[in-house]
Amino acid sequence: MSTVSIEPLIHHHQREIRRFRFKSSAFGPAPLSCRPKSRCDGGRLCSFKSPRRALAVVRAAAVVETFDTTDVVFRETFPLEWTDTVEGKIFVKLDKGKNEQNWQLTVGCTIPGKWILHWGVSYVDDVGSEWDQPPTGMRPPGSVPIKDYAIETPLKKASSTGEGIDLYEVKINVKSDSAVAAINFVVKDEETGAWYQHRGRDFKVPLVDYLHDDGNVVGAKRGFGLWPGAFGQLSNILLKGEASQSKAQDSISASSDPKQEDSSLEGFYDELPLVKQLPLHNSVGVSVRKCRETAKNIIYLETDLPGDVVVHWGVCRDDAKNWEIPAAPHPPETILFKNKALRTLLKQKEGSSGCSELFTLDEDLAGFLFVLRIKENIWLKYMGNDFFVPLSKSSSSVQSNKDSEATHVSGKGEQENEDVSGSAFTDGIINEIRNLVSDISSVKTGKTKTKKVQESILQEIEKLAAEAYSIFRSSTPTFSEEAVLLEEATKPPLKVSSATGSGYEILCQGFNWESHKSGRWYMELKEKAKQLSSLGFTIIWLPPPTESVSPEGYMPKDLYNLNSRYGTIDELRDLVKNFHEVDIKVLGDAVLNHRCAHYKNQNGVWNIFGGRLSWDDRAVVADDPHFQGRGNKSSGDNFHAAPNIDHSQDFVRKDLKEWMCWLRKEIGYDGWRLDFVRGFWGGYVKDYLEASEPYFTVGEFWDSLSYTYGDMDHNQDAHRQRIVDWINATNGTAGAFDVTTKGILHAALERCEYWRLSDEKGKPPGVVGWWPSRAITFIENHDTGSTQGHWRFPGGKEMQGYAYILTHPGTPAVFYDHVFSHYQSEIASLISLRNRNKIHCRSIVKIAKAERDVYAAVIDDKVAMKIGPGHYEPPSGPQRWSQALEGRDYKVWEAS
Repeated sequence: MSTVSIEPLIHHHQREIRRFRFKSSAFGPAPLSCRPKSRCDGGRLCSFKSPRRALAVVRAAAVVETFDTTDVVFRETFPLEWTDTVEGKIFVKLDKGKNEQNWQLTVGCTIPGKWILHWGVSYVDDVGSEWDQPPTGMRPPGSVPIKDYAIETPLKKASSTGEGIDLYEVKINVKSDSAVAAINFVVKDEETGAWYQHRGRDFKVPLVDYLHDDGNVVGAKRGFGLWPGAFGQLSNILLKGEASQSKAQDSISASSDPKQEDSSLEGFYDELPLVKQLPLHNSVGVSVRKCRETAKNIIYLETDLPGDVVVHWGVCRDDAKNWEIPAAPHPPETILFKNKALRTLLKQKEGSSGCSELFTLDEDLAGFLFVLRIKENIWLKYMGNDFFVPLSKSSSSVQSNKDSEATHVSGKGEQENEDVSGSAFTDGIINEIRNLVSDISSVKTGKTKTKKVQESILQEIEKLAAEAYSIFRSSTPTFSEEAVLLEEATKPPLKVSSATGSGYEILCQGFNWESHKSGRWYMELKEKAKQLSSLGFTIIWLPPPTESVSPEGYMPKDLYNLNSRYGTIDELRDLVKNFHEVDIKVLGDAVLNHRCAHYKNQNGVWNIFGGRLSWDDRAVVADDPHFQGRGNKSSGDNFHAAPNIDHSQDFVRKDLKEWMCWLRKEIGYDGWRLDFVRGFWGGYVKDYLEASEPYFTVGEFWDSLSYTYGDMDHNQDAHRQRIVDWINATNGTAGAFDVTTKGILHAALERCEYWRLSDEKGKPPGVVGWWPSRAITFIENHDTGSTQGHWRFPGGKEMQGYAYILTHPGTPAVFYDHVFSHYQSEIASLISLRNRNKIHCRSIVKIAKAERDVYAAVIDDKVAMKIGPGHYEPPSGPQRWSQALEGRDYKVWEAS
């Protein structure tokens, strides 16, 4: 199940409501005969006429209209499977029944389907639960009890409106003298399994005035004016409702005890937008005929897709399938697209549904390439590739599999979808940049070329790069994992990269804030290497290894001095060697943002460095007044406790790259945990990682989440966007700690607001919901927990946090203090389950429930989980679920 957030649509009451009927009439065979005249140019001199005959009723797939069979050299019908988004409304009304003492609540929607109202009631003075079963007299016919807290009632088709829209509704009778304080409900789509809520929570219809409004109340506390009829003049109702609500709140404010107020129930009518994804099945048919007189290729393309259909097309001359623009003539309604392809609007077929077009192409072409666009933002391909129609015997024929699923790419706008051809515009930019790079290489080797020519070529490269980046940013105003999932889904999950490792990594933070105090931490941790391996960890993060002003290591001084409070350089080498022997990779904690100086300058400011990296004050940024640096301005936020390093200086980057490569070789580190990466541009990180070639890297990009009047906002897109922007600046070479997810887990578990764990699109609300392969999820570390406790995870709820991150995508990180505690066996069981079911950093999450007291999800269709005190059981179906783990307010199931 997926949860969809619904917002009120009060201001859209005058908008035209579309009809949601999809008639997919099949095409009957209607052969075309071609009578060639003196020339063949796309139909002007070739007379095509279609004999009148009845259309055969077949399945919803186009049957290609054919030429004479002796002339046809190719004929194929391609299946098209795509998803359309239809918009409708959920409406809720409360009005008086036939009896003056009774009221009637009506809940309905305007989209056809199998709809179920999942509902319950709250009773006056009952603080134990918001959901209870309603009195028997309230239950409409056909209602089915769900355990002891809810009822499910199917919505039935009612009379249509004046605009021909079918209404599906259920009516619930309410007695004004009953003890029911509110009716709570969600709407379920039986066809898709989706649950529709209101602002991320259950709908609530209050029947008394003093109920607390948690933001999910439908209607006003005292109601709008009485409902005048379906889709009536809402503007008048709304004005009355606002006045009524204002008066009601004034009255409540004046009363010292709201329960003593003499309230009377009032009717209301409310509408909320409803969006549903409809799977549709269509087809496109193509046939190719050789004109006998001119030998040109005449292509007939038709489809039963509804509405306007645009063909984005071109031709190729060999099996490389590089797009070219064919010579004229072109069909009517054809436009040129960026000198890369043509776009033709197909003609609607007279007397039947669907559309078609004829294309005339030269005889020397190898193939006809195309993709289809419908509804301005949906592009249809064939099995993930451009459609290819061979035009010569030497061309590779289409290997059609009619049982295979065709694929579609759905975009958010014109610009995002203009680059649907893999060899079209983006490849053009790449090729131009490559050519320019070749030019500048030849310039460097040629003695007669000038520096001015080199600079001119570099400027052209910068312009092309800027254009490419502009396209990327305009098509993704807020970064979404949807854009990269299509690419990542095709990658082998075991491919190793510096941001993901193998994709199946599980990280252990191997220290806490007090670990330095023993003076022999490396030796103590060495004794735990085999145990950590047996628990299932694949990577361990060690503390900063360098000499440091602070004993914890985060105020480094001489970077090449690796004798620290944690142990000696030899003990560190031995520790890393031991972890490698038990197949655990090791991350070094690299503090690159700042460095403590050895000496003062002439003004008495500490900004002169000693040791092997003896930098002067040019290595310090110029905009930190505390340390009087002579470098350039900082590329990030300043850390005011120590001199911030200017990474724009060539000598600084050169020295740091050499140091990191030395650590890799001398100590055996496999990767990095990068401290305070907010302080410098991610592009420098990319430079360092390309030089040191780590197996795995994670950056600490930490800043505050969004709050309003002390309460955490539900929407944390701005926060995770900043983290994603940093990852993107590294060109995806590093992952980042998912601080967003940690913060949202805090609020959800502390306040019993598990609805926070689904964003407005029904996806995880942290970085893991946008770019899971680059999200390192965690619930605690040496700063937030341990003896510092800057932002400690809610006490007693740690295992709910681990049940979340160890079953979800991303790379989970477990804190040392939790590993070696009474949680160890539960954490080990979760890690074992993750490994057993091959959950990885790109696994797919389907959120099944995100309500006040429960969050539930299914991962890769292999694992189901829930956290929170509320109820959830995995859906019955082709899969059989068996409970694998259970703890305090969490459960995990496996598909058997």
